[in-house]
Amino acid sequence: MAFSSLLLPLLVIVAAEAQYLKREYTLTKPYQGSGMDLPNWDFSGSTVVTNNYIRLTPDRQSKRGMLWNKIPAAIRNWEIQAQFKVHGQGKTLYGDGFAIWYTKDKSEFGDVFGSRDYFTGLGIFFDTYSNHNGEHAHPHPYVSAIVANGSVHYDHDRDGTHSEVAGCHVQFRNLEEDTHASILYADRTLTVNLDVDGNYEWQECFRVEEVDLPAGYYFGVSAATGDLADNHDIISFKVFELENKGDDSEDGWMTAAPAAAKHAAPREHISDPQSSRQGTSLWTVLFVVFLVVALVCGVVVYFVFQPDRSRRQRLF
Repeated sequence: MAFSSLLLPLLVIVAAEAQYLKREYTLTKPYQGSGMDLPNWDFSGSTVVTNNYIRLTPDRQSKRGMLWNKIPAAIRNWEIQAQFKVHGQGKTLYGDGFAIWYTKDKSEFGDVFGSRDYFTGLGIFFDTYSNHNGEHAHPHPYVSAIVANGSVHYDHDRDGTHSEVAGCHVQFRNLEEDTHASILYADRTLTVNLDVDGNYEWQECFRVEEVDLPAGYYFGVSAATGDLADNHDIISFKVFELENKGDDSEDGWMTAAPAAAKHAAPREHISDPQSSRQGTSLWTVLFVVFLVVALVCGVVVYFVFQPDRSRRQRLF
């Protein structure tokens, strides 16, 4: 993981001249408007809104929660600054993680950290699944990005690394301080920075050039638990419009299909029987069925082949 540390206060001062907070895409405390509504936002599934955080999933198995902005983002260059906390009781086993989205469609449940597979747009994945899949070398937690046009399958058996544009290992789970993430898209370059220590310093996770993302998509967040679980809490979600240094009249930026010049090298899909993501695994179900069948067969054999006790007593 490459490190490029910058003081956050300095960033704020500089950003004030070039960034503009877009309140219609922003979510900060106090969250609630009238009743249980969130202005400009939809939430569903296991998501719970409190005074201090929005919990997408509790530390319980087989939960899915999501949070989506209602207004398409008609901006060319932007930055998301998200504050979050991932924590739970698990010491060595926990999962699955959460995702920050900028996609064409919204509010659809699915198998990719609670949201739909085969999405169109950008997904930033904060993967905490402790029993990682596949033959990759990186540890978890792991932050990665996928740029997709609706035809890419997120392969949980390979942790999605067969289709990522970039990724890095960052220890953001069960920390005393909240974690801050900056997802910046400007001039066809995607940059992800994190602050995990509460020292007001950004650490660069990755930077990818030649990335195309059109305007008019939706910002969102989703999370999921399977056999393993965690609390996934969103503290704040801020979106800034960045000053455009290019030509706004340039053709295609409003409607260009999502694309990235760089992708991880393709690898063969090999199903992982150890995967327990997204609910009870197939092998667990088969094991339970086997135990039930064995028990029934044992009872049948016992009653069919046991000696006739009453006949035995008459003979003796």
